[in-house]
Amino acid sequence: MQKFAAVFVVALSACASLSDSDRQAIAGKTYVITGASSGFGRGTALALGAMHANVVIAARRTNVLEDVATQIRAAGGNALVVTTDVSHPDEMVRLRDAAVAKFSRIDVWINDVGVGVIAPFTNAPIEDYSRLVDVNFKSVVYGTYVALQQFERQRSGTLVNVGSIDSEVPLAYQAAYSATKAAVLSLSRALNEELRLAGLRHVHVAVIMPWASNTPWWDHAANYSGKRPNMIGMDDPQKIVNAMVWLSLHPQEELSVGWKAKGSYISHHLLPDLTERISADLAHRYQMETPPPASPTKGTLYDPMQQGQDVKVVEPAKTP
Repeated sequence: MQKFAAVFVVALSACASLSDSDRQAIAGKTYVITGASSGFGRGTALALGAMHANVVIAARRTNVLEDVATQIRAAGGNALVVTTDVSHPDEMVRLRDAAVAKFSRIDVWINDVGVGVIAPFTNAPIEDYSRLVDVNFKSVVYGTYVALQQFERQRSGTLVNVGSIDSEVPLAYQAAYSATKAAVLSLSRALNEELRLAGLRHVHVAVIMPWASNTPWWDHAANYSGKRPNMIGMDDPQKIVNAMVWLSLHPQEELSVGWKAKGSYISHHLLPDLTERISADLAHRYQMETPPPASPTKGTLYDPMQQGQDVKVVEPAKTP
């Protein structure tokens, strides 16, 4: 029991931090990042630019990407803007080919696009769930496919798929979102076994699993809950950005970020039913009972919006 407790404490306290040698290793490497116009994607692109990486940034909002590219170049990095709707496989091929044409190779590919549908399950239109699968899971399949083709040719490369603690612990009122994030984790686990069997020791697939974070994701989510989207104890997005950069250099199959995500991950392995009940109770209280009312919205599920062009939301919803 004491040994287990020690492992539990170490797992909760472990953190990913960049060393000086890590920062130096990033200079000149080529990264492709989808979902780079806001949130984790934007934050990671800017961080890599400051470390003089080549950063290929993809999203639907060309004008916002151009702003990110300007900041990357001003910080000493190189940037390439490729306007991309990740739900179309041909556009992902075009993204990959543009990156290789410009920088000759791809060292790291980050599948970061994700959108939510927040609602009691049958309150949302069924077509919204279909679109959610297109954006959150099929896009990861497409990005993973084209990235691994390139990595197999190079015999090296790291793929980072952005999951969620919901990949491990399904969350009430975000059922379909949780399902897509679980699919991302399952896909990545299977591919790591294929790479092992193929002897591709220098090609890696990593999944990062953050806790809820104060990003524009909440404003961009489709929402039929009748309440303003919210979650207790949201993390600073910079914590996840730092972990994503670290993971790109030190790939491991799964990385949960922060003590809340790590604790949930471990708890779900030990007491799955209890963990799911606690998570559901928190979601019910902080998403369905206490937030102020809000009108239904499809968010950015089908079309981009100008709102939410930064890494974090300046004034997040208050936790009652």
